[in-house]
Amino acid sequence: MKTWKKLLAMLLALGLVCSLAACGNGNDTEETPSQAGTESTAPADSEEPAVSDAGTETGGYGDFADALIEPGKLIMCTNASFPPYEMTDDDNNIIGIDPEIAQAIADKLGLELVIDNIDFDAALLSVQEGRADVMLAGLTYREDRDLVMDFTDSYATGVQVIIVREGDTTIAGTNDDLQLMDADGNVLEDIQIGVQRGTTGEIYCQDAHGTDHVTSLDNGSVAVQALLNGQVDCVVIDNGPAQEYVAATPGLEILDGAYVVEDYCAAVDEGNEALLYAVNTALNELIDDGTVQEIMDKYIAAE
Repeated sequence: MKTWKKLLAMLLALGLVCSLAACGNGNDTEETPSQAGTESTAPADSEEPAVSDAGTETGGYGDFADALIEPGKLIMCTNASFPPYEMTDDDNNIIGIDPEIAQAIADKLGLELVIDNIDFDAALLSVQEGRADVMLAGLTYREDRDLVMDFTDSYATGVQVIIVREGDTTIAGTNDDLQLMDADGNVLEDIQIGVQRGTTGEIYCQDAHGTDHVTSLDNGSVAVQALLNGQVDCVVIDNGPAQEYVAATPGLEILDGAYVVEDYCAAVDEGNEALLYAVNTALNELIDDGTVQEIMDKYIAAE
């Protein structure tokens, strides 16, 4: 009897072992901690768009391939009449600070850079209407623009100045409302100001003096020619191109002081978070490693 009971106990123990082994084999496909949660690698409140592990081949710039207008290309719109930020050389190649920064961004993202040279206000629309991926054109951040475009961090500071005819003492400076004044501090009511169409200079001058006293022209060089021809009394434009125009055009000078100080940024279409993250991350890397400063130094001589 004792022998039979021992045999029964052994059989029951063996059955229990086999049952446990079968349960263990059924869990071989359970997710490991490293496999779980790979659907999104960014926290919900992060500026980085949620991306899958499949996007890691983009080198930390996120999965932006579907955010591009054309596969493998970064289409940049600009207005190449804004030296030294964008201009054309003798062979009609588009050169300058912004094209070189855009090329460096495209290189980091593994993309071919394509530059579309159009009017400034048309460039603003080109991004919003899906004809260009990004705009770099001495573009200033403004809250009203931020409603229809998404901006990167600033990569340069723009200072707008006033160009006048040499020896002209009509305009002495501006007041806190950006109104042009004479030497006695009187606001100049009968004045015509030349600006580049679509720029913040146009907006500031229209706000300060009214649209009737602002002549909006296609680009800075046309505005400077209008000043030489006596069609306008002054030109409000960024200091970089202003220095270029005055150096190349006898009979003009720049008033002391700044008209407005602004931040230059790149911009993509409103809501294109994947592309914004990629471009902004690459841009900040170029700022941190000194590439942007090297490009600026190449085109703008130290004071």
